[in-house]
Amino acid sequence: MVVRVDPHLRTLLDFRYRRHFRAPNGRHGEGSNRTGASGDDLVIRVPPGTQVYDDETGELLADLVEPGQEAVVARGGRGGRGNAAFATSTNQTPRVAEPGEKGEERWLRLELKLVADVGLVGFPNAGKSTLLARVSAAHPKIADYPFTTLHPNLGVVRVGDYFSFVMADIPGLIEGAHEGKGLGHQFLRHIERTRVLLYLIESTSPDIKRDYHVLRHELEAYSPVLMQKPALVALTKIDLLPDDRVPSLSLDGVEVIPISAVTGKNIERLLEKLRTLLLDVLKREETA
Repeated sequence: MVVRVDPHLRTLLDFRYRRHFRAPNGRHGEGSNRTGASGDDLVIRVPPGTQVYDDETGELLADLVEPGQEAVVARGGRGGRGNAAFATSTNQTPRVAEPGEKGEERWLRLELKLVADVGLVGFPNAGKSTLLARVSAAHPKIADYPFTTLHPNLGVVRVGDYFSFVMADIPGLIEGAHEGKGLGHQFLRHIERTRVLLYLIESTSPDIKRDYHVLRHELEAYSPVLMQKPALVALTKIDLLPDDRVPSLSLDGVEVIPISAVTGKNIERLLEKLRTLLLDVLKREETA
């Protein structure tokens, strides 16, 4: 059985409804000492970013990221030998043959870590889905209550005529997410493969700095490597504030840009800044 990356897939939802897969058997041997045809490979298609584990041992069998990348996760059995293999000088046509072996059987666990350039990080209802819908052709579910987004959404964002990047809307985090609260582990793993982090904090929050530090703490507690990623902060929903009440601040040296995804205010400025950060990351990756 082969697991292969299909760039057109985005989720593992299909495996919720089908969990058993079986490769076809090879054909029996034929007359005139002809070997039976081997069974066709069973190819299972998965989205980029899929990790394949042996469910019994927990061993990571494959980390599939690139389109077309594949891995053999279960091998077919060896074919049996026909009666010609047992012929002797005194018995040219023995009435004996060897059955083929069974193929491997194993339970697999598939986990998806989205491959994206920019990951949106914020509390529920911070405006992540609204921003993604504003800057891309994605159509995430949007409503004015927490946990509207229960699954990550991807959108392609274009900046100018020649630059584009993939943005991932990660479901909202809550305090204690690194301990699994609010399905935290399921959400946080999608941030690991993003190149740049964009923190979204409501401008109407009574304590913007605390919100930022809570989000940073959750990410650091889950994986300290996340603290090494370039980051930017967007203060959302400034359309709900009078102009003279829009906060102007810096958070631990990270640039803060006040935006409104509803009116479009400062969206172009935000995208240009993300473009600059991404270009820096890509240059470092090329020289690494």
